[in-house]
Amino acid sequence: MGCTDLEAMKIYTGKGDGGTTALFGGGKFRKDDVRIEAYGTIDELNASIGHLLAEGVVHTQEQTLMNIQNVLFDIGSNLATLPGKAMPMPMLTEDDIKTLENEIDAMSDDLPPLKNFILPGGSVAVALSHICRTVCRRAERRVVALEHQDLDPLVIKFLNRLSDYLFVLGRAIAHDSGVEEILWTGRKA
Repeated sequence: MGCTDLEAMKIYTGKGDGGTTALFGGGKFRKDDVRIEAYGTIDELNASIGHLLAEGVVHTQEQTLMNIQNVLFDIGSNLATLPGKAMPMPMLTEDDIKTLENEIDAMSDDLPPLKNFILPGGSVAVALSHICRTVCRRAERRVVALEHQDLDPLVIKFLNRLSDYLFVLGRAIAHDSGVEEILWTGRKA
């Protein structure tokens, strides 16, 4: 699609006013269909990561997070495609998952060992990282519900590893900004 095509593209069409939407490749689906929920939650995760980036405290992870956003957009685009219809989008590879694992390991090397459960919070950026993590877990659950459809199995693996990455990122943000992690102590009986 060229620049002139984008300039002519309208944001609103009115086609979804009745509660349905179309996938790339055809077909109308209710907006609460599991596939629509899956790519909608991927979009929400992408926006949440954008919010975290906007906080400006993830300097060492900024490029990784921007790469993750691009991968999430690819995943969402693939999920927004009618099963069985090819869409020219990059596919996930084991290298995408290995990149997350390498980042988790690198951040973990600088962190104190985890001996307690921690509660989300301490700073806005730490809390946002945990919000991203929980949205990622929800996206993973929505995608798992599609497992019987035409779905790249690496999507689930990527989302699972991404939630781990976002957890460790929250810890790294706290550590790097001198914010004390909030330990879960449990309620007293």
